[in-house]
Amino acid sequence: MVRISNNLVGILNFVTFLLSIPILGGGIWLAHRSSTECEKFLQGPVIALGVFLMIVSLAGLVGACCRVSWLLWFYLLVMFVLIVLLFCFTIFAFAVTNKGAGEVVSNRGYKEYRLGDYSHWLQKRVSGTKNWNKIKSCLIDGKVCKSLIDDGANNNTLQQFYQKNLSPIQSGCCKPPDDCNFTYVTATNWTTTSNSSADSDCGLWSNDPSVLCFNCGSCKAGVLQNIKHDWKKVAIVNIIFLVFLVIVYSIGCCAFRNNREDNSYNKYPRRYP
Repeated sequence: MVRISNNLVGILNFVTFLLSIPILGGGIWLAHRSSTECEKFLQGPVIALGVFLMIVSLAGLVGACCRVSWLLWFYLLVMFVLIVLLFCFTIFAFAVTNKGAGEVVSNRGYKEYRLGDYSHWLQKRVSGTKNWNKIKSCLIDGKVCKSLIDDGANNNTLQQFYQKNLSPIQSGCCKPPDDCNFTYVTATNWTTTSNSSADSDCGLWSNDPSVLCFNCGSCKAGVLQNIKHDWKKVAIVNIIFLVFLVIVYSIGCCAFRNNREDNSYNKYPRRYP
Protein backbone atom coordinates (compact mmCIF):
# COMPACT_ATOMS: atom_id res chain seq x y z
CA MET A 1 0.00 0.00 0.00
CA VAL A 2 1.40 3.38 -1.07
CA ARG A 3 1.82 5.62 1.95
CA ILE A 4 0.29 9.12 2.04
CA SER A 5 3.68 10.79 2.67
CA ASN A 6 5.14 9.16 -0.45
CA ASN A 7 2.20 10.40 -2.53
CA LEU A 8 2.56 13.95 -1.19
CA VAL A 9 6.31 14.04 -1.90
CA GLY A 10 5.65 12.67 -5.40
CA ILE A 11 2.98 15.27 -6.18
CA LEU A 12 5.06 18.18 -4.85
CA ASN A 13 8.11 17.13 -6.85
CA PHE A 14 6.07 16.54 -10.00
CA VAL A 15 4.81 20.13 -9.78
CA THR A 16 8.39 21.35 -9.15
CA PHE A 17 9.61 19.36 -12.17
CA LEU A 18 6.97 21.01 -14.37
CA LEU A 19 8.04 24.45 -13.09
CA SER A 20 11.70 23.71 -13.86
CA ILE A 21 10.98 23.16 -17.58
CA PRO A 22 9.99 26.78 -18.45
CA ILE A 23 12.78 28.12 -16.19
CA LEU A 24 15.40 26.01 -17.98
CA GLY A 25 13.84 26.83 -21.35
CA GLY A 26 14.00 30.54 -20.56
CA GLY A 27 17.70 30.26 -19.67
CA ILE A 28 18.49 28.40 -22.90
CA TRP A 29 16.51 30.97 -24.87
CA LEU A 30 18.52 33.76 -23.26
CA ALA A 31 21.77 31.93 -24.05
CA HIS A 32 20.88 31.73 -27.75
CA ARG A 33 19.71 35.32 -28.17
CA SER A 34 21.85 37.20 -25.64
CA SER A 35 23.62 40.08 -27.29
CA THR A 36 24.26 42.33 -24.30
CA GLU A 37 26.22 41.95 -21.07
CA CYS A 38 22.96 42.19 -19.12
CA GLU A 39 21.40 39.21 -20.89
CA LYS A 40 24.61 37.18 -20.58
CA PHE A 41 24.70 38.04 -16.87
CA LEU A 42 21.20 36.61 -16.38
CA GLN A 43 21.42 33.44 -18.48
CA GLY A 44 23.83 31.54 -16.19
CA PRO A 45 21.80 31.77 -12.95
CA VAL A 46 18.54 30.99 -14.78
CA ILE A 47 19.96 27.83 -16.42
CA ALA A 48 21.59 26.73 -13.14
CA LEU A 49 18.29 27.18 -11.25
CA GLY A 50 16.36 25.24 -13.88
CA VAL A 51 18.83 22.32 -13.89
CA PHE A 52 18.96 22.26 -10.07
CA LEU A 53 15.16 22.15 -9.70
CA MET A 54 14.87 19.48 -12.38
CA ILE A 55 17.48 17.16 -10.83
CA VAL A 56 16.23 17.54 -7.26
CA SER A 57 12.56 17.14 -8.20
CA LEU A 58 13.33 14.02 -10.26
CA ALA A 59 15.26 12.54 -7.33
CA GLY A 60 12.35 13.21 -4.98
CA LEU A 61 9.75 12.00 -7.47
CA VAL A 62 11.50 8.71 -8.34
CA GLY A 63 12.64 8.16 -4.76
CA ALA A 64 9.14 8.54 -3.32
CA CYS A 65 7.06 6.86 -6.02
CA CYS A 66 9.45 4.05 -7.03
CA ARG A 67 10.61 3.40 -3.46
CA VAL A 68 14.27 4.11 -4.29
CA SER A 69 15.71 4.87 -0.86
CA TRP A 70 19.11 6.21 -1.96
CA LEU A 71 17.49 8.77 -4.29
CA LEU A 72 15.16 9.89 -1.52
CA TRP A 73 18.16 10.11 0.82
CA PHE A 74 19.93 12.35 -1.76
CA TYR A 75 16.77 14.45 -2.04
CA LEU A 76 16.54 14.90 1.73
CA LEU A 77 20.23 15.80 1.96
CA VAL A 78 19.83 18.52 -0.68
CA MET A 79 16.69 19.77 1.06
CA PHE A 80 18.50 19.96 4.39
CA VAL A 81 21.41 21.90 2.84
CA LEU A 82 18.92 24.21 1.10
CA ILE A 83 17.09 24.90 4.38
CA VAL A 84 20.38 25.75 6.14
CA LEU A 85 21.51 28.00 3.26
CA LEU A 86 18.19 29.83 3.09
CA PHE A 87 18.18 30.37 6.83
CA CYS A 88 21.72 31.78 6.71
CA PHE A 89 20.92 33.96 3.69
CA THR A 90 17.83 35.37 5.39
CA ILE A 91 19.84 36.39 8.47
CA PHE A 92 22.60 37.76 6.24
CA ALA A 93 20.13 39.72 4.08
CA PHE A 94 18.65 41.48 7.12
CA ALA A 95 22.17 42.23 8.42
CA VAL A 96 23.67 43.77 5.25
CA THR A 97 20.55 45.78 4.41
CA ASN A 98 20.30 47.31 7.86
CA LYS A 99 22.50 50.28 6.86
CA GLY A 100 21.83 52.91 4.23
CA ALA A 101 18.95 55.17 3.30
CA GLY A 102 18.20 58.08 1.04
CA GLU A 103 18.98 61.57 2.29
CA VAL A 104 16.00 63.89 2.34
CA VAL A 105 16.77 67.17 0.55
CA SER A 106 14.83 70.34 1.32
CA ASN A 107 12.19 71.25 -1.29
CA ARG A 108 12.84 68.11 -3.32
CA GLY A 109 10.40 65.33 -4.15
CA TYR A 110 13.26 62.86 -4.40
CA LYS A 111 16.11 61.76 -2.15
CA GLU A 112 19.87 61.83 -2.67
CA TYR A 113 21.87 58.61 -2.28
CA ARG A 114 25.51 58.23 -1.21
CA LEU A 115 27.53 55.05 -1.63
CA GLY A 116 29.32 55.40 1.72
CA ASP A 117 26.05 55.10 3.64
CA TYR A 118 25.64 51.40 2.77
CA SER A 119 27.30 48.31 4.20
CA HIS A 120 30.90 47.69 3.10
CA TRP A 121 29.98 44.25 1.77
CA LEU A 122 27.35 45.68 -0.58
CA GLN A 123 29.68 48.50 -1.63
CA LYS A 124 32.35 46.01 -2.67
CA ARG A 125 29.83 44.02 -4.71
CA VAL A 126 28.96 47.00 -6.93
CA SER A 127 32.22 48.95 -6.88
CA GLY A 128 34.24 46.31 -8.74
CA THR A 129 34.70 47.24 -12.40
CA LYS A 130 33.58 43.83 -13.71
CA ASN A 131 30.38 43.71 -11.67
CA TRP A 132 29.51 47.35 -12.23
CA ASN A 133 29.92 47.10 -16.01
CA LYS A 134 27.34 44.32 -16.05
CA ILE A 135 24.95 46.24 -13.79
CA LYS A 136 25.44 49.41 -15.82
CA SER A 137 24.69 47.46 -19.01
CA CYS A 138 21.39 46.32 -17.47
CA LEU A 139 20.51 49.89 -16.49
CA ILE A 140 21.22 51.18 -19.99
CA ASP A 141 19.34 48.30 -21.62
CA GLY A 142 16.44 48.94 -19.24
CA LYS A 143 16.36 52.61 -20.37
CA VAL A 144 15.79 53.83 -16.83
CA CYS A 145 16.66 57.39 -17.80
CA LYS A 146 14.70 57.32 -21.05
CA SER A 147 11.62 56.49 -19.00
CA LEU A 148 12.23 59.73 -17.09
CA ILE A 149 12.16 61.66 -20.37
CA ASP A 150 9.08 59.78 -21.60
CA ASP A 151 7.28 60.78 -18.40
CA GLY A 152 7.47 64.37 -19.62
CA ALA A 153 10.22 65.51 -17.26
CA ASN A 154 12.08 67.21 -20.11
CA ASN A 155 9.21 69.67 -20.49
CA ASN A 156 9.22 70.58 -16.81
CA THR A 157 10.60 73.75 -15.31
CA LEU A 158 13.35 73.42 -12.72
CA GLN A 159 10.89 73.72 -9.83
CA GLN A 160 8.58 71.15 -11.40
CA PHE A 161 11.54 68.79 -11.84
CA TYR A 162 12.55 69.25 -8.20
CA GLN A 163 9.10 68.11 -7.11
CA LYS A 164 9.21 64.88 -9.13
CA ASN A 165 9.18 61.61 -7.20
CA LEU A 166 12.23 59.98 -8.74
CA SER A 167 13.18 56.37 -8.06
CA PRO A 168 16.55 55.77 -6.33
CA ILE A 169 18.14 54.75 -9.65
CA GLN A 170 16.71 57.75 -11.51
CA SER A 171 17.90 60.09 -8.77
CA GLY A 172 21.38 58.58 -8.64
CA CYS A 173 22.03 57.78 -12.31
CA CYS A 174 19.99 60.18 -14.46
CA LYS A 175 20.90 63.54 -12.95
CA PRO A 176 23.96 65.05 -11.26
CA PRO A 177 23.98 65.29 -7.43
CA ASP A 178 22.37 68.46 -6.10
CA ASP A 179 25.67 69.46 -4.47
CA CYS A 180 27.14 70.05 -7.94
CA ASN A 181 24.83 73.05 -8.45
CA PHE A 182 24.73 72.52 -12.23
CA THR A 183 22.38 74.63 -14.33
CA TYR A 184 19.19 72.82 -15.30
CA VAL A 185 18.32 72.54 -19.01
CA THR A 186 16.25 69.36 -19.13
CA ALA A 187 15.90 66.31 -16.90
CA THR A 188 18.99 64.68 -18.43
CA ASN A 189 20.79 67.77 -19.70
CA TRP A 190 22.66 70.03 -17.29
CA THR A 191 25.19 72.78 -17.88
CA THR A 192 28.29 72.23 -15.78
CA THR A 193 29.52 75.12 -13.67
CA SER A 194 32.68 75.69 -11.69
CA ASN A 195 32.00 74.98 -8.04
CA SER A 196 33.86 74.08 -4.90
CA SER A 197 31.91 70.87 -4.29
CA ALA A 198 34.05 68.05 -2.99
CA ASP A 199 31.71 65.49 -4.56
CA SER A 200 33.75 63.51 -7.09
CA ASP A 201 30.55 62.60 -8.96
CA CYS A 202 30.38 66.14 -10.34
CA GLY A 203 33.36 65.46 -12.60
CA LEU A 204 31.83 62.19 -13.82
CA TRP A 205 28.59 63.68 -15.11
CA SER A 206 28.05 63.82 -18.88
CA ASN A 207 25.06 64.88 -20.98
CA ASP A 208 25.74 61.90 -23.25
CA PRO A 209 22.64 59.64 -22.82
CA SER A 210 24.87 56.56 -22.68
CA VAL A 211 27.01 58.06 -19.88
CA LEU A 212 24.99 60.54 -17.73
CA CYS A 213 25.91 59.61 -14.14
CA PHE A 214 26.18 55.84 -14.68
CA ASN A 215 29.76 55.90 -13.41
CA CYS A 216 28.90 57.95 -10.33
CA GLY A 217 28.91 56.74 -6.75
CA SER A 218 25.37 58.11 -6.45
CA CYS A 219 24.26 55.73 -9.21
CA LYS A 220 25.81 52.76 -7.38
CA ALA A 221 24.09 53.95 -4.21
CA GLY A 222 20.75 54.13 -6.04
CA VAL A 223 21.24 50.53 -7.19
CA LEU A 224 22.09 49.48 -3.63
CA GLN A 225 18.94 51.19 -2.34
CA ASN A 226 16.92 49.10 -4.81
CA ILE A 227 18.83 45.96 -3.79
CA LYS A 228 18.22 46.75 -0.12
CA HIS A 229 14.50 47.17 -0.74
CA ASP A 230 14.27 43.98 -2.83
CA TRP A 231 16.40 41.90 -0.46
CA LYS A 232 14.16 42.77 2.47
CA LYS A 233 11.17 41.55 0.44
CA VAL A 234 13.08 38.40 -0.51
CA ALA A 235 14.03 37.79 3.13
CA ILE A 236 10.36 37.95 4.16
CA VAL A 237 9.39 35.56 1.34
CA ASN A 238 12.28 33.29 2.41
CA ILE A 239 10.82 32.98 5.90
CA ILE A 240 7.54 31.73 4.42
CA PHE A 241 9.43 29.46 2.00
CA LEU A 242 11.52 28.07 4.86
CA VAL A 243 8.40 27.05 6.75
CA PHE A 244 7.16 25.32 3.59
CA LEU A 245 10.51 23.55 3.06
CA VAL A 246 10.59 22.33 6.65
CA ILE A 247 7.11 20.83 6.20
CA VAL A 248 8.14 19.17 2.90
CA TYR A 249 11.36 17.93 4.51
CA SER A 250 9.36 16.38 7.36
CA ILE A 251 7.04 14.64 4.91
CA GLY A 252 10.10 13.46 2.97
CA CYS A 253 11.57 11.97 6.14
CA CYS A 254 8.34 10.02 6.67
CA ALA A 255 8.50 8.77 3.08
CA PHE A 256 12.14 7.74 3.55
CA ARG A 257 11.21 5.82 6.71
CA ASN A 258 8.38 4.14 4.81
CA ASN A 259 10.80 3.09 2.06
CA ARG A 260 13.19 1.56 4.56
CA GLU A 261 10.40 -0.31 6.34
CA ASP A 262 9.03 -1.66 3.05
CA ASN A 263 12.48 -2.65 1.80
CA SER A 264 13.18 -4.37 5.10
CA TYR A 265 9.84 -6.22 4.91
CA ASN A 266 10.52 -7.35 1.32
CA LYS A 267 14.00 -8.54 2.24
CA TYR A 268 12.96 -10.27 5.44
CA PRO A 269 9.28 -11.23 5.04
CA ARG A 270 7.43 -12.37 8.10
CA ARG A 271 7.02 -16.09 8.43
CA TYR A 272 3.97 -17.51 10.06
CA PRO A 273 3.82 -20.97 11.62
